[in-house]
Amino acid sequence: MASPLVSTAWLEEHLGDPGVRVLEICNVAEPTSYCDGHVPGATWLFWKSACWHETDREFVTPERLAAVFGRLGIGPDTTVVLYGEPVQYGTYAYWAFTMAGHRNLRLLDGGRKKWLAEKRPLSRTVPTASPVDYPVPAPDRSMRVGRDEVRAHLHHGHRLLLDVRSPEEYLGKRVAEYTMAFDHGAERTGRIPGAKHFYFREVLNDDDSFKTPDEIRAALSAAGFAPDKHDDVVCYCRLSHRATLVWVALASILGHGNIKIYDGSWTEWGSIVGFPVEK
Repeated sequence: MASPLVSTAWLEEHLGDPGVRVLEICNVAEPTSYCDGHVPGATWLFWKSACWHETDREFVTPERLAAVFGRLGIGPDTTVVLYGEPVQYGTYAYWAFTMAGHRNLRLLDGGRKKWLAEKRPLSRTVPTASPVDYPVPAPDRSMRVGRDEVRAHLHHGHRLLLDVRSPEEYLGKRVAEYTMAFDHGAERTGRIPGAKHFYFREVLNDDDSFKTPDEIRAALSAAGFAPDKHDDVVCYCRLSHRATLVWVALASILGHGNIKIYDGSWTEWGSIVGFPVEK
């Protein structure tokens, strides 16, 4: 899989390109930061509305993706550049839209944080576009696993289960990392039995851009992990947003074809009656 990353310089050069559309994926339901200023031409989307089924705890379907993208003037051949606010919401949308079938997705390396830090152009104009026809694409759910499949393979040597949460979450001291004032997200603290710790920030620089392939390999090696030595690698966090950062790093930047995400993550596992927990 070729790297989906585009630089801030590349995106600035392609602003206004009719074959390129930019989507800002935000973690809150009101476009406050978007209205303060966004990448020129970017359309704002709330992550749940964009990535989840309207009612079920399920991901956006190919039918829904085709309808939304078509309404936004995005066709099946349009290059869609995603960036998150914060950064992991861009990679989460990249993962969800990949599963739903759009095949020309890109990620703004460093997201909104790096764009602002470099003082690149901002706009307060909400873009408009004429609707286009978008045939329903074929989905690809090969990069996702569910709770029962995870439980059935606990302690199997063929699988590397990576907990990419903060150390305090992995050790069972909190449900959410210390940066969140309200410690919520599951009924219990702890981790999935047998899970190894690999903090998601190990694949990122301070400006939220991804480290180089060699730096990511070095971080994995220092932690004692070799993804190619396992049949598959399953990543999880609290709600799978941070897990998508590691999935992009391992699957798209390093090119490993065996990387998956348990999207229910700790929010689900830590609340299920009868499911084992390790501390």
